[in-house]
Amino acid sequence: MTTETDCLPVGFIGLGNMGTPMARRLLQWPGGLTVCDVRAEATAPFVEAGARTAVDPAALAADARVICVTVVDDAQVREVVTGPAGVLRTAVPGTVVAVHSTIGDQTAEELAARCAQQGVEFVDAPVSGGAPGATHGSLAVMVGGSAAAVDRIRAPFGCFADLIVHAGEVGAGTRMKLARNLLHFISFTAATEAQRLADAAGLSLTALGKVVRHSDAVTGGPGAIMLRDTSAPLDPDDFWFPILGHVRDLGEKDLSLALELGDRLGVDLPLAQLAIVRLAGGLGVAGSVLDKETS
Repeated sequence: MTTETDCLPVGFIGLGNMGTPMARRLLQWPGGLTVCDVRAEATAPFVEAGARTAVDPAALAADARVICVTVVDDAQVREVVTGPAGVLRTAVPGTVVAVHSTIGDQTAEELAARCAQQGVEFVDAPVSGGAPGATHGSLAVMVGGSAAAVDRIRAPFGCFADLIVHAGEVGAGTRMKLARNLLHFISFTAATEAQRLADAAGLSLTALGKVVRHSDAVTGGPGAIMLRDTSAPLDPDDFWFPILGHVRDLGEKDLSLALELGDRLGVDLPLAQLAIVRLAGGLGVAGSVLDKETS
């Protein structure tokens, strides 16, 4: 059954590395698609595929009722939303402006307040999954905004995302994205530390990479431990205590062996040193091997 939200006209502003594959997934959207970018060569393929084009965000907002924004930074988002040719010049009440760019959470709150003055809904909706996820329609979208706004964007967002999480009020989507990317880039830094150890041990870094990607695809990588609804210490009778206690014991054993290898090879492993100290507390399980050794 077709609903009102299935036919809302959608506008897409910003056709860069992420915006292009996301917008491409919307070409078959039944409500129609209008695109806008400062580069004519970016919009041309969409026009050829049947989309309409707008000369500026204001022209796009005159027709679109869901407006996706994927530009570079806070300044560009402000210009697109509130500038002289911004969407608020023409957007009618009930329009939803969804910003997929990773901006400051306070910027999101500021723009939401400005949009609300005209009856326009603002949601911060950063995405995770990169261009490949956008191309295959498998992005994760973290949305901050009202429940009503989230209901209006679920159907069109489903063209490029297979996970849409309502994180909370405006700003919460951005805060969730920052937490997610904290894990992402700290993990990248840990990967560089692992490569230094492997390099010093005379191992193939490309082979190590294959092993890591293979096993992470099976185990889920760092996200495999993110199953509790709190980061507080666990009671020994808690269901998760023996499970995460086992993770702690394995982790401390393997980190100890890696640190010992690093010492022998003369490789500094500061993240591993920090991890062996913080792992038990981070998992919420007391009584680690280290606690017993220092008691």
